[in-house]
Amino acid sequence: MLFPMIVLGIETSCDETAVALVRDDRTILANLVLSQLKEHEAFGGVVPEIAARAHLDHLDTLITAALSDADITFDDLDAIAATSGPGLIGGVMVGMMAGKAIAAARDLPFIAVNHLEAHALTPRLTDNIDFPYLILLVSGGHTQILVAEDVGIYKQLGTTHDDALGECFDKSAKLMGLPYPGGPHVEKMAALCKDAEKAIARFPLPAPMAGREGCDFSFSGLKTAMRQHVENLPAGDLDPEDIADLSCAFEHKVSEIVTDRLGRAITDFKQKYAGKSLVVSGGVAANLTLRAALKTLSNQQDMEFVAPPLNLCSDNGAMIAWTGIEKHRIGQSDPLDIAARPRWPLDQSVEKTSAQI
Repeated sequence: MLFPMIVLGIETSCDETAVALVRDDRTILANLVLSQLKEHEAFGGVVPEIAARAHLDHLDTLITAALSDADITFDDLDAIAATSGPGLIGGVMVGMMAGKAIAAARDLPFIAVNHLEAHALTPRLTDNIDFPYLILLVSGGHTQILVAEDVGIYKQLGTTHDDALGECFDKSAKLMGLPYPGGPHVEKMAALCKDAEKAIARFPLPAPMAGREGCDFSFSGLKTAMRQHVENLPAGDLDPEDIADLSCAFEHKVSEIVTDRLGRAITDFKQKYAGKSLVVSGGVAANLTLRAALKTLSNQQDMEFVAPPLNLCSDNGAMIAWTGIEKHRIGQSDPLDIAARPRWPLDQSVEKTSAQI
């Protein structure tokens, strides 16, 4: 009789402490995420030292709570998976060392997970899609277009030359006086816009890289244009209606840029691969305007559009545990002396740049 495989996943790469237990039949037995939003809100961004301390303070409690939620014990585990990069190195080390300690104490395999790969493999957890597939990874620290050929095998088609898309959302939100993290607040304000066409005409924005060869991105020019529009608004407190219109114009332009770049990537993908799925994953994948634009693009290109549920777009332990399952199935594990990696590109052939954390 074959018993189901259960993997504990630990995620501490940024400002969420997350623990999950996932079974190899794609059942999520427990998935706990403790946000550090209040700790970082006053600083307008994540403070690495505060993040690492918060992980250290809460991780043990979350692991115990996850086991309780799943109604299992350490004896029921088959492997331990922990984010081992890329990310804020202090936080990564907290989760990684906890995972190693459990693996050593219980004589279990330890699997060092690339945080980006966990995002890339999430649609195989949620939708059971086959390799190969085209994926857009979009978050606060990365914006990349890749082909997922197999577990551990990725080909990068495009990346950002400067800001990641999530960073552009956050910085644009700050310019408009919106709280951190900016993405959800920009989306809420954009939804209040009364006339999208009028807003887009009122606040013209550039589409950097659009129409150019290749699949790379650039968002610094868009961020600069946002600052100029804010500076040209009447002095004093910003009018919520102005912010709603500018947020709407911003989301529209982001969708235009991303669909332009992905359209070129789809053409390249179809020439070389037989896959049919277009995937978006990462924190910015929760943006409903962007999802709608990508779904339309997928329909136009005869591709199947796949996006994880909103709760699995942001950092979570379930994606780490699932990546551990994928790797454990093919016999991959890591020694307990493996080092944390602040930078870890999925496509090992590409040059490591500041955009590929």
